[in-house]
Amino acid sequence: MAIIRPFAALRPPKLYAEQVSSLPYDVMNHEEACRMAAGNVSSFLHICRADIDTSESQIHDPVTYAKSRENLEEFIHRGFLVRDASPCYYIYRQIMWGRVQTGIVGCASVDEYLDGTIKKHELTRKEKELDRIHHFDACSAQTEPVFLAYRKHEGISAAVREWIKFHKPEYDFTTEDGVTHILWSVDDPGVIETIRHGFEEVPALYIADGHHRTASSAAVSAMRRKQHPDFTGQEEFNYLMAVIFCDEDLFIMDYNRVVTDWNGHSAEEFLQLVGEKFNVTPTDKPGPVAPRAKHDFGMYLNGQWYTLTAKSGSFDGEHPIRSLDCSILQQNLLAPILGIEDPRTSPRIDFVGGIRGLEELEKRAGSSGVAFALYPVSMADLFRVADSGEIMPPKSTWFEPKLRSGLFVHEIER
Repeated sequence: MAIIRPFAALRPPKLYAEQVSSLPYDVMNHEEACRMAAGNVSSFLHICRADIDTSESQIHDPVTYAKSRENLEEFIHRGFLVRDASPCYYIYRQIMWGRVQTGIVGCASVDEYLDGTIKKHELTRKEKELDRIHHFDACSAQTEPVFLAYRKHEGISAAVREWIKFHKPEYDFTTEDGVTHILWSVDDPGVIETIRHGFEEVPALYIADGHHRTASSAAVSAMRRKQHPDFTGQEEFNYLMAVIFCDEDLFIMDYNRVVTDWNGHSAEEFLQLVGEKFNVTPTDKPGPVAPRAKHDFGMYLNGQWYTLTAKSGSFDGEHPIRSLDCSILQQNLLAPILGIEDPRTSPRIDFVGGIRGLEELEKRAGSSGVAFALYPVSMADLFRVADSGEIMPPKSTWFEPKLRSGLFVHEIER
């Protein structure tokens, strides 16, 4: 059973939706955020990245979190954000490269995150958790949603299709990255009940992206519960804002690796060592090599692309983690040959999302490094890992498109 309840979002009027919306807070650095918000007083970056109004040295300073709250109140005062009159669900559609994904915006239960009904597949870093804890606490709001997934439920899908068929969207705009964002507000009590009941029949939800925001929302909820020992469980701070997508809609891109050097080996020695666990085939075609199936890899070395195929017996195909291509590469090549024992901490490895293209791997590897193109992880892989209680290796999944920030805010105390 999954609890997803409607809420009265704080969101921009149609007139301001496009200029308010921004990329998520964690896909840019301070300089990039300043550039993106330049000349736009209504950019949501003034709230989710208020360091653009303080300073880079104060990103994690209380003054920046206080500025986030101040800017949120200013957005409300100036009408950039307006609170809906009653609780609603919101249907949020994104279109990228002709692909469509349609999710429902609602509030998931913090208790279901704590009891494992909302399943995770990544570890979090404490410093990133603390940043959003301080931010959500200062704002008394969850300013950006968590990205959840679920196995398809036809009742929910049918309700979404019917609503879209007979109602005009409130937002419909295309951002500078070519992604179209469309939003419908679902305020009919009967349809709200249908969607709510549909989620009650969903056995589990899965965090696709936003593990830090989820953990931070739960931590702020615990703080509020301590401050309000007579809480009933129905208060807004017991819930976290999410966009929930059916698994069939979601698109996971490749998440590739670049290592700065060959760990003291010559190119010939390196290829010989790689050949112990992989079949190595140089390509005679120009341009990058994208793997066409699981357990195949593209490798760029010394100006040449190769196809690698993991040899039979070099990995455990039945294990939810050891059968993943990122694990196969780590255990059979990155660690034993290149000396990358911990990819979370090694300064010699970089991770490149597939959105940047394989040419970016050539650029970063140059003449002295080596790059690896991986086949994308599937939603089935992600569900299998989460269902087994395991944790994905770092930098395993790259979801596109990213959720746009600023289109809905969940106030946890009013």
